[in-house]
Amino acid sequence: MLKKYAKLKITVAVLAAFSGSVANAAVTQSLALPSGTPDGGAIMDQVYFVNHFYGFKNYGISKKGKKITVLINKSAGKKPTTITLERYLNNNYADDPAVKARDLAIFRSGKLRGTGMLITDFVDENKSQSYAIWIPALRKIRRFAEPAHDDAWGGTDFTFGDVTLRKPKHETHELMGTEAFKGCLGAVALAKNEMNKYTRKLPEAACQHDGKEVYKVKSTTKFDNWWYDYRVSYVDAKSFADYRTDYYKDGKHIKVIDRNWVVPPDATNPRQVVWGYWYGKTFATDHQTWAVIPEVVTVTDDAKKKQSLWTEKTLRKIRR
Repeated sequence: MLKKYAKLKITVAVLAAFSGSVANAAVTQSLALPSGTPDGGAIMDQVYFVNHFYGFKNYGISKKGKKITVLINKSAGKKPTTITLERYLNNNYADDPAVKARDLAIFRSGKLRGTGMLITDFVDENKSQSYAIWIPALRKIRRFAEPAHDDAWGGTDFTFGDVTLRKPKHETHELMGTEAFKGCLGAVALAKNEMNKYTRKLPEAACQHDGKEVYKVKSTTKFDNWWYDYRVSYVDAKSFADYRTDYYKDGKHIKVIDRNWVVPPDATNPRQVVWGYWYGKTFATDHQTWAVIPEVVTVTDDAKKKQSLWTEKTLRKIRR
Protein backbone atom coordinates (compact mmCIF):
# COMPACT_ATOMS: atom_id res chain seq x y z
CA MET A 1 0.00 0.00 0.00
CA LEU A 2 2.78 2.45 0.90
CA LYS A 3 4.59 1.73 -2.36
CA LYS A 4 1.40 2.33 -4.33
CA TYR A 5 0.84 5.77 -2.81
CA ALA A 6 4.51 6.69 -3.17
CA LYS A 7 4.15 6.00 -6.88
CA LEU A 8 1.01 8.15 -7.02
CA LYS A 9 2.90 11.03 -5.38
CA ILE A 10 5.62 10.86 -8.03
CA THR A 11 2.96 10.74 -10.75
CA VAL A 12 1.33 13.89 -9.41
CA ALA A 13 4.70 15.60 -9.25
CA VAL A 14 5.75 14.87 -12.82
CA LEU A 15 2.39 15.68 -14.38
CA ALA A 16 1.89 18.86 -12.40
CA ALA A 17 5.32 20.07 -13.36
CA PHE A 18 4.23 20.24 -16.99
CA SER A 19 1.19 22.26 -15.96
CA GLY A 20 2.85 25.56 -15.23
CA SER A 21 0.43 27.49 -17.41
CA VAL A 22 -2.72 27.32 -15.35
CA ALA A 23 -2.30 30.05 -12.73
CA ASN A 24 -3.94 33.49 -12.97
CA ALA A 25 -4.82 33.17 -16.68
CA ALA A 26 -7.87 35.42 -16.56
CA VAL A 27 -5.97 38.17 -14.75
CA THR A 28 -2.83 38.36 -16.90
CA GLN A 29 -4.01 37.56 -20.45
CA SER A 30 -4.44 41.31 -21.11
CA LEU A 31 -1.06 42.35 -19.65
CA ALA A 32 0.26 45.26 -21.74
CA LEU A 33 3.80 45.45 -23.07
CA PRO A 34 5.86 48.03 -21.15
CA SER A 35 7.14 51.22 -22.74
CA GLY A 36 10.75 52.22 -22.25
CA THR A 37 12.97 50.21 -19.90
CA PRO A 38 10.83 48.42 -17.30
CA ASP A 39 11.94 47.81 -13.71
CA GLY A 40 12.70 44.36 -12.34
CA GLY A 41 9.17 43.72 -11.11
CA ALA A 42 7.59 44.66 -14.44
CA ILE A 43 10.03 42.41 -16.30
CA MET A 44 9.20 39.41 -14.13
CA ASP A 45 5.47 40.06 -14.62
CA GLN A 46 6.12 39.74 -18.35
CA VAL A 47 8.21 36.59 -17.81
CA TYR A 48 5.31 35.07 -15.89
CA PHE A 49 2.98 35.94 -18.79
CA VAL A 50 5.25 34.22 -21.31
CA ASN A 51 5.94 31.13 -19.16
CA HIS A 52 2.23 30.56 -18.64
CA PHE A 53 1.32 30.91 -22.33
CA TYR A 54 -1.18 33.70 -21.72
CA GLY A 55 -0.64 34.89 -25.28
CA PHE A 56 -2.63 31.88 -26.53
CA LYS A 57 -6.19 30.62 -26.07
CA ASN A 58 -4.86 27.06 -26.03
CA TYR A 59 -1.51 25.33 -26.34
CA GLY A 60 -0.68 21.69 -26.91
CA ILE A 61 2.26 19.31 -27.27
CA SER A 62 0.80 16.20 -28.86
CA LYS A 63 2.23 13.24 -30.79
CA LYS A 64 2.98 13.42 -34.51
CA GLY A 65 3.98 10.07 -35.95
CA LYS A 66 6.98 8.98 -33.88
CA LYS A 67 7.63 12.50 -32.58
CA ILE A 68 6.65 13.14 -28.96
CA THR A 69 7.89 15.12 -25.95
CA VAL A 70 10.53 13.22 -23.97
CA LEU A 71 11.70 13.87 -20.41
CA ILE A 72 15.24 12.67 -19.64
CA ASN A 73 16.78 12.34 -16.17
CA LYS A 74 20.48 11.55 -15.88
CA SER A 75 22.54 10.91 -12.74
CA ALA A 76 26.32 10.84 -12.91
CA GLY A 77 27.52 7.33 -13.71
CA LYS A 78 24.02 5.91 -14.13
CA LYS A 79 21.85 5.01 -17.11
CA PRO A 80 19.38 7.81 -17.97
CA THR A 81 15.64 7.32 -17.63
CA THR A 82 13.03 8.61 -20.08
CA ILE A 83 9.30 9.35 -20.01
CA THR A 84 7.16 10.55 -22.93
CA LEU A 85 4.01 12.62 -22.61
CA GLU A 86 1.38 14.82 -24.20
CA ARG A 87 -0.04 18.02 -22.73
CA TYR A 88 -2.98 20.28 -23.60
CA LEU A 89 -3.69 23.67 -22.02
CA ASN A 90 -6.91 25.69 -22.29
CA ASN A 91 -7.02 29.35 -21.21
CA ASN A 92 -10.35 30.03 -22.91
CA TYR A 93 -12.89 30.04 -20.06
CA ALA A 94 -14.51 33.45 -20.50
CA ASP A 95 -17.95 31.78 -20.34
CA ASP A 96 -17.24 30.07 -16.99
CA PRO A 97 -17.11 32.53 -14.06
CA ALA A 98 -15.46 30.02 -11.72
CA VAL A 99 -12.63 28.56 -13.87
CA LYS A 100 -9.49 30.36 -15.03
CA ALA A 101 -7.80 27.52 -16.93
CA ARG A 102 -7.42 23.77 -17.28
CA ASP A 103 -4.41 21.65 -18.17
CA LEU A 104 -4.45 18.03 -19.34
CA ALA A 105 -1.33 15.84 -19.33
CA ILE A 106 -1.02 12.19 -20.40
CA PHE A 107 1.95 9.80 -20.05
CA ARG A 108 2.62 7.63 -23.09
CA SER A 109 5.57 5.44 -22.01
CA GLY A 110 7.34 3.95 -19.00
CA LYS A 111 5.87 2.72 -15.74
CA LEU A 112 3.34 5.56 -15.79
CA ARG A 113 2.07 4.77 -19.28
CA GLY A 114 -1.64 5.52 -19.57
CA THR A 115 -1.67 7.80 -16.54
CA GLY A 116 -3.28 11.22 -16.95
CA MET A 117 -4.00 14.34 -14.96
CA LEU A 118 -6.45 17.20 -15.24
CA ILE A 119 -5.52 20.36 -13.32
CA THR A 120 -8.04 23.14 -12.80
CA ASP A 121 -7.25 26.67 -11.66
CA PHE A 122 -10.05 28.81 -10.28
CA VAL A 123 -10.94 32.50 -10.37
CA ASP A 124 -11.15 32.56 -6.56
CA GLU A 125 -7.61 33.41 -5.41
CA ASN A 126 -8.22 31.65 -2.09
CA LYS A 127 -9.08 28.35 -3.75
CA SER A 128 -6.25 25.88 -4.43
CA GLN A 129 -5.78 24.25 -7.78
CA SER A 130 -7.64 20.96 -8.29
CA TYR A 131 -5.64 17.84 -9.28
CA ALA A 132 -7.55 14.86 -10.73
CA ILE A 133 -5.38 11.91 -11.73
CA TRP A 134 -6.38 8.80 -13.68
CA ILE A 135 -4.66 5.66 -12.36
CA PRO A 136 -4.82 2.98 -15.09
CA ALA A 137 -3.99 0.07 -12.77
CA LEU A 138 -6.98 0.98 -10.58
CA ARG A 139 -9.20 2.25 -13.40
CA LYS A 140 -10.14 5.11 -11.08
CA ILE A 141 -9.63 8.84 -10.63
CA ARG A 142 -7.90 10.11 -7.50
CA ARG A 143 -7.75 13.73 -6.32
CA PHE A 144 -4.81 15.47 -4.62
CA ALA A 145 -4.04 18.76 -2.93
CA GLU A 146 -1.79 21.43 -4.44
CA PRO A 147 1.92 20.55 -3.81
CA ALA A 148 4.49 22.63 -1.89
CA HIS A 149 6.68 25.13 -3.76
CA ASP A 150 9.97 23.49 -2.77
CA ASP A 151 8.97 19.89 -3.53
CA ALA A 152 11.14 18.31 -6.20
CA TRP A 153 9.10 16.47 -8.80
CA GLY A 154 9.64 13.10 -10.37
CA GLY A 155 13.36 12.87 -9.60
CA THR A 156 14.14 15.94 -11.73
CA ASP A 157 16.14 19.10 -11.10
CA PHE A 158 12.98 21.23 -11.06
CA THR A 159 10.74 22.15 -8.14
CA PHE A 160 7.04 22.91 -8.28
CA GLY A 161 7.94 26.55 -7.66
CA ASP A 162 10.27 26.53 -10.67
CA VAL A 163 7.66 25.31 -13.10
CA THR A 164 4.23 26.27 -11.84
CA LEU A 165 3.62 27.72 -8.38
CA ARG A 166 6.10 30.59 -7.97
CA LYS A 167 4.58 34.00 -8.75
CA PRO A 168 6.31 37.40 -9.04
CA LYS A 169 4.87 38.42 -5.66
CA HIS A 170 6.90 35.68 -3.92
CA GLU A 171 10.18 37.55 -4.58
CA THR A 172 11.61 41.06 -4.77
CA HIS A 173 13.11 41.93 -8.15
CA GLU A 174 16.03 44.16 -9.13
CA LEU A 175 17.07 45.02 -12.69
CA MET A 176 20.86 44.63 -12.76
CA GLY A 177 21.24 45.95 -16.29
CA THR A 178 21.07 44.98 -19.96
CA GLU A 179 23.68 42.85 -21.73
CA ALA A 180 24.23 40.40 -24.57
CA PHE A 181 23.45 36.77 -23.79
CA LYS A 182 26.57 34.64 -24.08
CA GLY A 183 27.03 31.08 -25.27
CA CYS A 184 24.72 28.11 -25.76
CA LEU A 185 22.03 26.70 -23.51
CA GLY A 186 22.64 23.46 -21.63
CA ALA A 187 21.78 19.99 -22.95
CA VAL A 188 22.27 16.39 -21.80
CA ALA A 189 24.97 14.44 -23.65
CA LEU A 190 24.11 10.75 -24.12
CA ALA A 191 26.45 7.99 -25.24
CA LYS A 192 25.17 5.66 -27.97
CA ASN A 193 24.62 2.85 -25.48
CA GLU A 194 22.48 5.19 -23.35
CA MET A 195 20.05 6.04 -26.14
CA ASN A 196 16.64 4.49 -26.83
CA LYS A 197 14.03 5.01 -29.54
CA TYR A 198 12.99 8.32 -28.00
CA THR A 199 16.48 9.77 -27.64
CA ARG A 200 18.31 8.75 -30.82
CA LYS A 201 17.62 12.06 -32.58
CA LEU A 202 17.83 14.68 -29.86
CA PRO A 203 18.62 18.30 -30.84
CA GLU A 204 21.98 19.95 -30.40
CA ALA A 205 22.43 22.46 -27.60
CA ALA A 206 20.58 25.67 -28.54
CA CYS A 207 23.05 28.39 -29.55
CA GLN A 208 20.76 30.71 -31.53
CA HIS A 209 20.23 33.03 -28.56
CA ASP A 210 23.93 33.91 -28.33
CA GLY A 211 24.31 37.68 -28.69
CA LYS A 212 20.66 38.58 -28.09
CA GLU A 213 19.93 41.55 -25.83
CA VAL A 214 18.70 40.41 -22.41
CA TYR A 215 17.67 41.96 -19.12
CA LYS A 216 19.59 40.64 -16.12
CA VAL A 217 17.23 40.47 -13.14
CA LYS A 218 18.02 39.45 -9.56
CA SER A 219 15.04 37.93 -7.70
CA THR A 220 15.35 37.47 -3.93
CA THR A 221 12.96 35.07 -2.24
CA LYS A 222 10.57 36.27 0.47
CA PHE A 223 10.39 32.80 2.05
CA ASP A 224 12.41 32.21 5.23
CA ASN A 225 15.17 29.55 5.29
CA TRP A 226 14.53 28.78 1.63
CA TRP A 227 16.50 26.40 -0.59
CA TYR A 228 17.91 29.37 -2.51
CA ASP A 229 18.63 32.98 -1.45
CA TYR A 230 18.23 34.58 -4.85
CA ARG A 231 18.20 33.75 -8.52
CA VAL A 232 19.44 35.67 -11.56
CA SER A 233 17.40 35.53 -14.79
CA TYR A 234 18.49 36.44 -18.30
CA VAL A 235 15.36 37.69 -20.10
CA ASP A 236 14.98 38.49 -23.79
CA ALA A 237 14.44 42.27 -24.10
CA LYS A 238 11.83 41.83 -26.86
CA SER A 239 9.89 38.63 -26.12
CA PHE A 240 10.50 38.44 -22.31
CA ALA A 241 11.46 34.80 -22.70
CA ASP A 242 13.76 33.75 -19.85
CA TYR A 243 16.64 31.84 -21.41
CA ARG A 244 18.57 31.12 -18.23
CA THR A 245 18.06 31.23 -14.45
CA ASP A 246 21.01 30.78 -12.07
CA TYR A 247 20.25 29.94 -8.42
CA TYR A 248 22.46 30.94 -5.46
CA LYS A 249 22.60 29.88 -1.80
CA ASP A 250 25.13 31.25 0.71
CA GLY A 251 27.03 32.84 -2.16
CA LYS A 252 27.35 29.56 -4.11
CA HIS A 253 25.96 28.82 -7.57
CA ILE A 254 23.80 25.76 -6.83
CA LYS A 255 21.58 25.21 -9.87
CA VAL A 256 20.82 26.37 -13.41
CA ILE A 257 17.68 26.11 -15.51
CA ASP A 258 17.88 26.87 -19.24
CA ARG A 259 14.87 27.26 -21.53
CA ASN A 260 15.07 27.16 -25.30
CA TRP A 261 12.19 29.34 -26.50
CA VAL A 262 11.00 28.99 -30.11
CA VAL A 263 8.84 31.37 -32.18
CA PRO A 264 5.92 29.45 -33.79
CA PRO A 265 5.19 30.23 -37.47
CA ASP A 266 1.79 31.81 -36.71
CA ALA A 267 2.99 34.16 -33.95
CA THR A 268 1.56 37.71 -34.10
CA ASN A 269 2.89 38.98 -30.75
CA PRO A 270 6.54 38.99 -29.57
CA ARG A 271 5.45 37.15 -26.40
CA GLN A 272 3.92 34.29 -28.39
CA VAL A 273 6.82 31.87 -27.94
CA VAL A 274 6.79 28.18 -27.06
CA TRP A 275 9.15 25.67 -25.50
CA GLY A 276 11.81 23.94 -27.57
CA TYR A 277 13.32 22.40 -24.45
CA TRP A 278 13.97 22.83 -20.72
CA TYR A 279 17.31 21.89 -19.18
CA GLY A 280 18.28 21.78 -15.51
CA LYS A 281 21.39 20.85 -13.55
CA THR A 282 22.05 20.64 -9.79
CA PHE A 283 25.76 21.19 -9.21
CA ALA A 284 26.05 19.44 -5.83
CA THR A 285 24.94 16.10 -7.33
CA ASP A 286 25.78 16.64 -11.02
CA HIS A 287 22.22 15.47 -11.82
CA GLN A 288 20.66 16.71 -15.06
CA THR A 289 17.14 16.92 -16.47
CA TRP A 290 16.20 17.61 -20.09
CA ALA A 291 12.63 17.95 -21.40
CA VAL A 292 12.69 18.06 -25.21
CA ILE A 293 9.62 19.19 -27.17
CA PRO A 294 9.90 18.59 -30.95
CA GLU A 295 8.68 21.59 -32.95
CA VAL A 296 6.30 19.46 -35.01
CA VAL A 297 4.23 18.39 -31.96
CA THR A 298 3.46 21.96 -30.81
CA VAL A 299 0.05 23.41 -31.69
CA THR A 300 -1.29 26.81 -30.60
CA ASP A 301 -4.82 28.27 -30.74
CA ASP A 302 -6.24 25.07 -32.24
CA ALA A 303 -9.89 25.82 -33.09
CA LYS A 304 -10.58 22.08 -33.49
CA LYS A 305 -10.01 21.42 -29.79
CA LYS A 306 -13.37 21.26 -28.00
CA GLN A 307 -13.90 22.26 -24.36
CA SER A 308 -14.91 18.67 -23.65
CA LEU A 309 -11.26 17.61 -24.06
CA TRP A 310 -10.47 19.18 -20.67
CA THR A 311 -12.83 17.00 -18.61
CA GLU A 312 -12.57 13.88 -16.48
CA LYS A 313 -14.33 12.02 -19.28
CA THR A 314 -11.10 12.31 -21.29
CA LEU A 315 -9.12 10.81 -18.40
CA ARG A 316 -11.35 7.75 -18.32
CA LYS A 317 -10.80 7.16 -22.04
CA ILE A 318 -7.01 7.02 -21.83
CA ARG A 319 -5.63 3.72 -23.10
CA ARG A 320 -2.71 2.06 -21.39
